[in-house]
Amino acid sequence: MIDLARLGELREEVGSDDLVEVVELFCNEVEETLARIRSEDAGVTIDDFHFLKGSALNIGLSDVGRLCQEAEHEVRDGSLSGLAIQEIEKAFSDSRMALVTELARLNVTGR
Repeated sequence: MIDLARLGELREEVGSDDLVEVVELFCNEVEETLARIRSEDAGVTIDDFHFLKGSALNIGLSDVGRLCQEAEHEVRDGSLSGLAIQEIEKAFSDSRMALVTELARLNVTGR
């Protein structure tokens, strides 16, 4: 679910104080992107899932990244289903909870 090595690398890159801010920014961006994808007015694009995939992998959420990569391929093939989006939302929700737990374990509280 969480690539702890990647999360540790990110912590080294940005520092403990900024890690929470980076995670919060990521979560907000994911929520906004998922809301746009769910919106009936917006066309789902490969770029949306590519953005989510890259952001998720950067923060260490490997399951979310994998599902977004699969969704990228489904959009390209014209076979994206609502189920794929629900799977991404579930993985994001589960991963976010695990991420919060891990940040607490690391005693990372932000500024």
